[in-house]
Amino acid sequence: MKKTTLLNARLSGLIASMGHGDLIVIGDAGLPVPPGVEVIDLAVTRGLPGVFDVLDAILSELEVERSALATEASVDLSARFRERAIGQVETLPHEEFKRRSQAARAVIRTGECTPYANICLWAGVAF
Repeated sequence: MKKTTLLNARLSGLIASMGHGDLIVIGDAGLPVPPGVEVIDLAVTRGLPGVFDVLDAILSELEVERSALATEASVDLSARFRERAIGQVETLPHEEFKRRSQAARAVIRTGECTPYANICLWAGVAF
């Protein structure tokens, strides 16, 4: 059995398979997933798991080079994202955020119900 933080087999496998520059998206419960993009649906009920629970678990194993948030996200939400080690942070309109998510290896759906609680993460290198 794994002894690191991230225990979900699909998430762990996804992260292990990522290369430099690959994109994953962590989304709230309402984020639309583009056709053809894998969905790892973790949502159980409203708020469970929260986007930051999932983000923190992923950050325990993924080297992040850069990230993107929607400009529509609240100041508090943006600050909570930025206080984590998520590389260079870009903000972009939500429509552009959704367009970029078309290139994601996967969208991880959470139970988060806070508007615009979505983040793009591009893999970096650990060496």
